[in-house]
Amino acid sequence: MLRFAPSPTGDMHIGNLRAAIFNYILAKQRGERFLIRIEDTDVARNIAGSDKEILQILTLFGLLWDDLVYQSGNFPYHNQLAQKLIDNGKAFYCYCSKDFLESKKQEAIAAKQAFRYDDSWAEIEKDSGKSPVIRLRKSLEPITYHDSIKGELHFAPNELDSFVIMREDGVPTYNFACACDDMLYDISAIVRGEDHTSNTPKQILVHRALGYEKQIEYAHLPIILGESGKKMSKRDSASSVAWLLEQGFLPSAICNYLISMGNHTPYEIFSLEEAIAWFSLEKIAKAPVRFDLARLRFVNHAHLSRLSDSDLALLLESSDESMGKLARIYLEEASTLNELRDKISPIFSPKDISTLYEGQDFSQECAALEEALRTIAVNAPLEYESFKDQAMQASGLKGKGFFKALRILLTGASHGPDLSKLYAILRPHLREVVVCVGS
Repeated sequence: MLRFAPSPTGDMHIGNLRAAIFNYILAKQRGERFLIRIEDTDVARNIAGSDKEILQILTLFGLLWDDLVYQSGNFPYHNQLAQKLIDNGKAFYCYCSKDFLESKKQEAIAAKQAFRYDDSWAEIEKDSGKSPVIRLRKSLEPITYHDSIKGELHFAPNELDSFVIMREDGVPTYNFACACDDMLYDISAIVRGEDHTSNTPKQILVHRALGYEKQIEYAHLPIILGESGKKMSKRDSASSVAWLLEQGFLPSAICNYLISMGNHTPYEIFSLEEAIAWFSLEKIAKAPVRFDLARLRFVNHAHLSRLSDSDLALLLESSDESMGKLARIYLEEASTLNELRDKISPIFSPKDISTLYEGQDFSQECAALEEALRTIAVNAPLEYESFKDQAMQASGLKGKGFFKALRILLTGASHGPDLSKLYAILRPHLREVVVCVGS
């Protein structure tokens, strides 16, 4: 079984979505189940409704799961395993206060030494009445594991001290709950962010202490850098999947882009289903990858271009296929759904002919042409050339004055796609299109 284990603590980061995509692909390639495990043990940081938003995004991206669990539901199991470790001498109670540990940490800093917990401290404050935490006894052996992206990773015994697995309130820590649940659900491989690299040896130690012998595959994805070259944080708008969707990027394009980041792919543009056929973790680069919004725009444009006219119309919340035909024309100068909306919306909105276009006033020309077009609209000729000739004759306009006024009345803009292409689509809608403010 493969799993994606998000915490319901805020907007989904593109790095988390990338991990979800890769775990999903591996599950499909291997014919294994795909589990979503909501890691909600940190009650203080959980945000109400965040879990639902995560599931909605995964559904939108086609990352459909076979099983869904909430980690908090496994607390009895976690407590049972912690007690087992206590009984077997693999874990112990620690009564040290936070103030005591902080003082020891400051001593280490003053001595310019790495801070490490000393097991002899465990019972120093036993009589304080404080509820103890439970710590896993440190290993005397090094931890080595193979990372499918980074290669062999080695952690010496002095890098891992006796760490907390159960807090004083009886809630398991991240590493303990994660390790226990990976055992419980028989997880075969884990793909997650590079920030978890140092968590993995701790989770391996939990497995060893519990006698769990299955070798889980690990892969830690390089961090994603912002366009500034620094690590992408939540302050970067583009780090939020929700923000990208709000900007009009398609899930299929975002997915395409995240799969291709730092990866050698056989095709530039592809779907999730197509990627399942050839994706390989071993081809992911070890180095950090930089997020490039311009590149995502290119990929998004390609995915929009792949859609049928009817699908484009539906994405623009219309059942009229002509809206999709308009969108296809405006793809010459737009790369996102929002940009398409910004181009198309003025067409079906009243035109303010008092606006200056390129610093010039075309209000008189627009007024004359509007009257002419309202007459012609009833029986507008099929061909653009015939329509243009009739409109010129009825309005008495010609040259730049005519064409600027026609474009303004049809599109609400002074520049844009070829008028003949637009007319072929807008002809049945002339009466609703040619409407000016105050008309």
